[in-house]
Amino acid sequence: MASAGPSRLVDRYTCAVCLCVMENPVTIQCGHSYCMKCINDYWDRSYREGVYRCPQCRRTFNSRPELSRNTTLMDVLETLRKVQVTVTPAQSYAGPDDVPCDVCMGRKRKASKTCLTCMASFCESHLQQHRESQVLKRHRVEVLSENLKDKLCRKHPRVLEIFCRTDRTCICSMCAATEHKHHDTVTLETERVEKQSQLGDKKNEVKKEIEEKEKELEEMRGTKLRIQSNGEMEEQEQEETFRSVLESIEQLRSRVNEVIKDYEQRKMRKTKKIIEKLEKEIKELKKRDVELAKLLQIDDDIHFLKKFKSFCDPPGENHAPNTITKKEVLPGSLFVNLSDLKNTLEEISNLESAESSEMGGLGVLK
Repeated sequence: MASAGPSRLVDRYTCAVCLCVMENPVTIQCGHSYCMKCINDYWDRSYREGVYRCPQCRRTFNSRPELSRNTTLMDVLETLRKVQVTVTPAQSYAGPDDVPCDVCMGRKRKASKTCLTCMASFCESHLQQHRESQVLKRHRVEVLSENLKDKLCRKHPRVLEIFCRTDRTCICSMCAATEHKHHDTVTLETERVEKQSQLGDKKNEVKKEIEEKEKELEEMRGTKLRIQSNGEMEEQEQEETFRSVLESIEQLRSRVNEVIKDYEQRKMRKTKKIIEKLEKEIKELKKRDVELAKLLQIDDDIHFLKKFKSFCDPPGENHAPNTITKKEVLPGSLFVNLSDLKNTLEEISNLESAESSEMGGLGVLK
């Protein structure tokens, strides 16, 4: 009969209370064994008057059972400790979100590395053989992989370790020797370095474009303020014109102010649309910048190269149209007409004075 490995012995001689290898093992009347401290603590916490239970079989005892030291089990555990690799926090048992060790029997520990040669994941204890054995040292041990099937060729039971530039896909050595024989192929590491360099350049381009867009956005915001300021200045200048005009044209002055406001609002609406568009483009570029940064941090070469395809094509370059930012808010034709009107009114005023003088002269002659 084959002897059990260390990890299997650990599962077999684990205390049901603390879930660790038993220390100072004691046995109760039902035959189950526990750490002396654990079973005493358990009974101290769960004791109800006249009732003591075994944590495993739930057998009840009317009086607190007598604890018998299990000397045979103590010897077995002492031997086990000498051959067992100490379990560190990094080798804790696998949780629901962890990758379990493929070798552990019973309760599996959390895996720390994946061997692409063995196509299995190992905890620190079982990974020790790959570090000590001269044969296993030649295996390809990499960072932990949750889904090993993604690293396997779909046609051949081999690891994907070559990149075909002709077909832009990851292949195995068998594929490289057959249907990809005359294609342009390189190692995954070589292709990763080149693509990572391209992504770095692309990230710099995106960063530069963000800076340009932000600069343009600031200019457009300045334009918005100048439009508002120019509108106010224009109203003030026109007030000087209307102060020289008779009260009889007050209604006309109000109408001109409405035209100025309408003209200003149309320009403001146009500028606001450009600003909104620029802000949207900057937001999209920043989002792409974050995605590129995340992609650059991916350790898995295959996952990286598959994701890289979606970042090859540059985002659409939509530039906001230039807005007309003339200093005058009042339309030129209306400005000329008002000036002509002022001159005309002045002429009319002078003409009325002249007519009055002429009429007065006529009255004298009469």
